Amino acid sequence: MRDRLSALVLALGLGTVGGALFNLIDLPLAWMIGSMAANTVAAMAGWRVSVAPRLRIGMIAVLGVMLGSAFTPDLVNHIGDWAISFAALAVYCVIAGGLAFLYYLRVVGFDPATAYFSAAPGGLQEMILIGNAMGGDDRQIALIHAMRVMLIVLVVPIWFRLFGDYDAAQRATSAVPFLAVSGFDLLLLAVSGAVGLFVAQLLRLPASTLVGALLGSAAIHLTGVTAARPPAELVSIAQVVVGAAIGCRFTGLPLARVLRSLRIAAGATLVMIAGSVIAALLLHPLLGIPTEALVLAFSPGGLAEMSLVALALGVDVAFVSSHHVFRIMLVVFLAPLAFRLVHRFSGPQPEVQKPSEPRDA
Repeated sequence: MRDRLSALVLALGLGTVGGALFNLIDLPLAWMIGSMAANTVAAMAGWRVSVAPRLRIGMIAVLGVMLGSAFTPDLVNHIGDWAISFAALAVYCVIAGGLAFLYYLRVVGFDPATAYFSAAPGGLQEMILIGNAMGGDDRQIALIHAMRVMLIVLVVPIWFRLFGDYDAAQRATSAVPFLAVSGFDLLLLAVSGAVGLFVAQLLRLPASTLVGALLGSAAIHLTGVTAARPPAELVSIAQVVVGAAIGCRFTGLPLARVLRSLRIAAGATLVMIAGSVIAALLLHPLLGIPTEALVLAFSPGGLAEMSLVALALGVDVAFVSSHHVFRIMLVVFLAPLAFRLVHRFSGPQPEVQKPSEPRDA
């Protein structure tokens, strides 16, 4: 008990320091990226850092409520315009996932199940569970997805910070301080998130904590019941916790394996980022949607992470988060069926013992 508490305190302490340092250089999503970077370094150095699952779940719910607050009543008039981008996202998932699958299978040397579910751009937990059930190496799948999320979360905000029109001062003025949110609104937000979470778990939706809280919050904001958002201080704390949780995933892993997986994942991640940029450039003239919003909507860096990047950059959060919810549900529901078809038509594969050891890539 004492060891777990000390590991948690260390993780949050490092996360706070890392977030504060990144905030000083006006980096988008500074508290989450700084926390993630600090804890990743600590974990790879062999330090005992961890985040309690219940704390992580609670903070993810806070972020879900925050993201749901972007669904304003006038959004209903624009949802129909998103049909083309949803269809394009489905095509992107097939092409990008297919290329990543071939990369992991032919170049890296993963077994078919591990290669497929490492490449599928779905939710981390869901791909681990389904991949393991289909005969894949769940540890390798987890590591590849963790690397993908970490790389995209690092690369995309820094790119926008260096080459985009990110204005830290302007974003700061849009934040809502704790004292500006009434007690009734806080209660309303908490209840909406809790009800949404309960319904999502009842329906067994993918990423139920985040999706449920997001949908519950979106319901009261779309109907005009409230326009309140969680206070900025609470959102920053949630970012520190979620960032620390990402970094702590590498605790206990040999440094050589982490670096090898980082090198392997970088190849597929670059393909996915390039694909999202190409899709954005093609869709922008057709739909009139800002290129930045399309890039964030198509980049498979995680629902919470990419939606928060959109929030930090002042991009349409509802558009970005809706597309990531669609992507996760599409992949989770169709990936097992698609894998059976791929496995059937690809012919018999040689037996591979787990865990799969990749060739040098």
